[in-house]
Amino acid sequence: MARIVMKFGGTSMAGIERIRSVAARVKREWEAGNQVAVVVSAMAGETDRLVGFCREASSLYDPREYDVVVSSGEQITSGLLAMTLQAIGVPARSWLGSQVAIWTDSAHAKARIQSIDSHGLEEGWSRGEVAVIPGFQGVTNDESGRVTTLGRGGSDTSAVAVAAAVKADRCDIYTDVDGVYTTDPRIVPRARKLKKVTYEEMLELASVGAKVLQTRSVGLAMKEQVRVQVLSSFTGDTAPMADTLPGTMIVGEEEIQDVESQLITGIAHDKNEAKITLTAVPDKPGAVASIFTPLADANINVDMIIQNIAHQSAGSASATDVTFTVPAADLARSIETLTQSRAAIGFAELIQDTRVAKISVVGVGMRSHAGVAATMFKTLGERGINIQAITTSEIKVSVLIEEDYTELAVRVLHTAYGLDAEDAAA
Repeated sequence: MARIVMKFGGTSMAGIERIRSVAARVKREWEAGNQVAVVVSAMAGETDRLVGFCREASSLYDPREYDVVVSSGEQITSGLLAMTLQAIGVPARSWLGSQVAIWTDSAHAKARIQSIDSHGLEEGWSRGEVAVIPGFQGVTNDESGRVTTLGRGGSDTSAVAVAAAVKADRCDIYTDVDGVYTTDPRIVPRARKLKKVTYEEMLELASVGAKVLQTRSVGLAMKEQVRVQVLSSFTGDTAPMADTLPGTMIVGEEEIQDVESQLITGIAHDKNEAKITLTAVPDKPGAVASIFTPLADANINVDMIIQNIAHQSAGSASATDVTFTVPAADLARSIETLTQSRAAIGFAELIQDTRVAKISVVGVGMRSHAGVAATMFKTLGERGINIQAITTSEIKVSVLIEEDYTELAVRVLHTAYGLDAEDAAA
């Protein structure tokens, strides 16, 4: 008997017929004698609809009431799934975030989970029940007891947190893809599904554009050592059990044999980047801090940063140009913040560019192999693709290029690192 957390996303819950399909899949796990908790998202598009209602009601809405409204989508699907399970002979009950309880801080609309009280779930399992839990929601860990939400994509985080709290053997994330691929199969048809990916690799891939899992959920899985499996919920009711036909397992390095044998695990791309250049910034101590402190205060994440060699500006003062990237959604706010701080920063001109894309190669094998970056730069150079910015980590190299070259860059790099080979997914 295993203890399994199953998470189903919005496309899996989009309508009663799909909910019936989910219920049939859950029933098979229950009939196998497993203890099952199911975490569900709202129906596809429902959260956006609810957010729209909030904005129509008030442009300056109370975030506490916003959470009450947008969390209702998951409440609906959890109740519907529990009903559907009961109708096919599976004892099930729904648990709201406040009933489990999923305790969070009070940062409404972007709350972070502090702890989970799994006592009620344990009692339910002792009675043979399946627990159905709405993802994305929790309750403040204070006397106010207000409903909170975890931010967009938060249901993945809910599922991993529940799995950690109940010490589940596995957390199965069912989505509209059947695993993690070496790159986007829509760009590279020969992209291969990976059998296993390390937490670190998945965290890097998620942070640089791979949309399979939410970044926070991967970070939590790594911290709590929760084994996560990515599976498709659209394989049909007659597909083998999840543990006999795995998608992609997200695990620790110790579970991957000869982790150094594969240099690069995957290639990700992200077009949701915007580049900002501030010209003629005074070349003096504290100048860079005067740029990035206001952005940090505005909760704007800065990614790539380049400071050019100092040059002479107007008169005899030494100056430099500073280029960096921010999420495209934060561009307008970034420009407003920098414009308000212009006097303190002292820049001459602000130049923006939204037609850029970030291309990243990721793999734990980088730690023990030289020449990864050189291969990337050489391959792109041979295709006439100019690199505008570079950032690296121990297992990742990312470059910023012109958006029009995104697909070409992904394809040629996929080939350059041997990911097209027949054993690419081994």
